[in-house]
Amino acid sequence: MDHAADAHRTDLMTITRFVLNEQSKYPESKGDFTILLNNIVLGCKFVCSAVNKAGLAKLIGLAGETNVQGEEQKKLDVLSNEVFVKALISSGRTCILVSEEDEEATFVSPPLRGKYCVVFDPLDGSSNIDCGVSIGTIFGIYTMKGSDPTIEDVLQPGKDMLAAGYCMYGSSCMFVLSTGNGVNGFTLDPSLGEFILTHPDIKIPKKGKIYSVNEGNAKNWDVSTAKYVDNCKYPKDGSLPKSLRYVGSMVADVHRTLLYGGVFLYPADKKSPNGKLRVLYEVFPMSFLMEQAGGQAFTGKKRALELVPKKIHERSPIFLGSYDDIEEIKEIYAAEGSNALCP
Repeated sequence: MDHAADAHRTDLMTITRFVLNEQSKYPESKGDFTILLNNIVLGCKFVCSAVNKAGLAKLIGLAGETNVQGEEQKKLDVLSNEVFVKALISSGRTCILVSEEDEEATFVSPPLRGKYCVVFDPLDGSSNIDCGVSIGTIFGIYTMKGSDPTIEDVLQPGKDMLAAGYCMYGSSCMFVLSTGNGVNGFTLDPSLGEFILTHPDIKIPKKGKIYSVNEGNAKNWDVSTAKYVDNCKYPKDGSLPKSLRYVGSMVADVHRTLLYGGVFLYPADKKSPNGKLRVLYEVFPMSFLMEQAGGQAFTGKKRALELVPKKIHERSPIFLGSYDDIEEIKEIYAAEGSNALCP
């Protein structure tokens, strides 16, 4: 038995240790945020386990209901939602929960109420479960503004988020987190049951070689999007064309963009004039992470984190990724002068 190696393993930077270290920088902290994050991490571990044995446990397949978005719910969607709702409420630190799967926001009863509002997509990319593609959980955290929670507490601009992150369930289980001071990635060590810091201080490359978009919607794009994608394929400055990579699972596509650079785009089009991705629990958390990693997020009109949602399930177009690549998109939109759809 290698006692030296075992001793070294106890010195690993786990996510709990990392968050406690961050907490120690704020003497006034009472540890509420740390407890909340620990419960989110616990929920991710539970869902990771369920995803890994989904086929064996017959968790794959439709649950026979549709969610508020009109999408057929899979059994894992339902399970994941229940896991996170219970984990968040039992933390005793939350007051309002907004989930993709629930039509209305959940207001936590006063005895279990805390000061944090959590918005989340419990299982993003669930249509890819059957073929083993990476899927994930996305979340964002706000602080309640008053003494009593109201729906306005979650209808805040993304720039007011306290923290955001996602957990990706794939060849490995990875938890990516920002508390407003950079982005860090943790990988689950199954033998320890702990997330270990493996990607400290993630910085997205200033310019990337990959673009990620569903080109099946190309005939419905606006002029600016079509022009940018055309530039990716046929660059006019003599540079090499960008490579197209599209999984169709936002967590997987954004994770690759964050690590390798480039741009992920889900623009508005004739079919979805307001875009398709949800502002609160998809656009905002991913935009927050991108900005914290040195990238940008743009809606076609403004900085994504400056949006002020009016409804909890509101949608928006989104372009996010490397700083220079998003600058190019912004320049094209400015030059076109409008978001007129392609004829």
